[in-house]
Amino acid sequence: MAKRNLVLPGNPRYQPVSLVPYFGYDNLVHSWIWVESALLKALADIGYLPDDAEAALRLRGRAGWQTHLESCITTTKVDYREKTAKRRTKHDIRALVLLMQENLPPELRRWVHFGATSFDIRDTAAIIDFKAAYQKVTAPTVRKLALAIAAKTEEFAGKIQIGRTHGQHALPITVGFWLATILNRLMTAGRNLEFDSLSLVGKFSGAVGAHNAQIGLGIEKKYQEWRSGKSLPDTFEAFVLAKLGLKPAAVSTQILPPEPLSRFLYSYFQLSAVLAQLGNDGRNLQRTEIAEVMEVFEKGQTGSSTMAHKRNPITFENTAGIFKIVKAEFLKVMDCMTSDHQRDLVDSSVMREFPGIVVLVQYQLESLLRLIPKMVVDPEALKRNFQLSANVILAEPIYLALILGGYRGDAHKFVNHTLTPRAKESGNQIIVELEKMARRSQTLQKVLENIPKDVLRLLHDPREYVGSASAEALRIASGAHTQFSEH
Repeated sequence: MAKRNLVLPGNPRYQPVSLVPYFGYDNLVHSWIWVESALLKALADIGYLPDDAEAALRLRGRAGWQTHLESCITTTKVDYREKTAKRRTKHDIRALVLLMQENLPPELRRWVHFGATSFDIRDTAAIIDFKAAYQKVTAPTVRKLALAIAAKTEEFAGKIQIGRTHGQHALPITVGFWLATILNRLMTAGRNLEFDSLSLVGKFSGAVGAHNAQIGLGIEKKYQEWRSGKSLPDTFEAFVLAKLGLKPAAVSTQILPPEPLSRFLYSYFQLSAVLAQLGNDGRNLQRTEIAEVMEVFEKGQTGSSTMAHKRNPITFENTAGIFKIVKAEFLKVMDCMTSDHQRDLVDSSVMREFPGIVVLVQYQLESLLRLIPKMVVDPEALKRNFQLSANVILAEPIYLALILGGYRGDAHKFVNHTLTPRAKESGNQIIVELEKMARRSQTLQKVLENIPKDVLRLLHDPREYVGSASAEALRIASGAHTQFSEH
């Protein structure tokens, strides 16, 4: 048997094997076969097929013929019949129909694709692949990654870290709090993807969406007679799609309305952005002058082809970079939100690229899942970096405490332009400089005396000014365990 082409969409460097069953090139035709087979089975169920065709369908069992077709038809063979064969079809679904007919008994052949149009097959098959890839691959990986981050969040919930805004030291947080801000976004992305996956729909409404063939050729009438008194879907379209685990769009043209799939892929885009945030933060925290977080450097790994001392944050960097590709890929989705009348061919080639978004995001997920459990946090670097600004980072509570103590001037300006420069010059805490000035000023001394004692104690120890950072970290981690617990 010829070797199958299982390459995934996009750059071969970034292709997770886990998605090959759904988007590996020669496997793409499988879902087309499933949709065509569901139609055949549905026609047989309602008694629309003649006796000889029904008998032929039963010969191998309904699932047997489908398995047989999957084993002998590949996307490459469809391509050959479409583009290269002596009597090429120049039409992919017509090529598929001919290949199916060649591999089915004569009694069944003429019923393949009966009453369907190409995008009853193509659009519905794409939804099957997207939904299965999410449910069987992406969702479990999101769960594992979220729980891995939750474990790190809990481990470092109380580990003090200097917070950073605009690239500058800001206020104290904890490592766990930093991770919790990303974990919370990952949880939101996970919920959005789950919701949007459940909103994906299929179609079996024909060439313009009005069920012309099903109604005109009596298929719908036959179905309604057959379902009378039974608890079954309302329409033949819904009956076919139910065999595939889908519901029909409320109304469609030759193609599905774009909103459900575009929302689903936008949720992948958002997930990619969350992962890129972790990548950006991680690579910056691994900078030589910061070095608070490190990727594990494995035996035999190389950081630079010439600078042998390098330990580059390659996974963090790749994760951040891939988001830029995902963003570019999502522009294709945005460009496919309209069509001419009931359908045109302009977007057909573009929409074949959509699985590339799922492939790239899955690569991000799997890369981080390998990294996070082994991620190293350096307590000495955390302490060293914190001490760099420890004498001035309490400027916020000091100016607020001055107001609380009755200071009548511009407390913010006083701290910003007087106390902070003095503290930077002397190396003392801002509160020490304030106390020195108060010894020469009865007004400032009175203000200090009016500041509550517990607040005054806080102003001497920046490590105590962490607010709810530790509690928030533990709360978000607990929420992740609840959201992603196995049922």
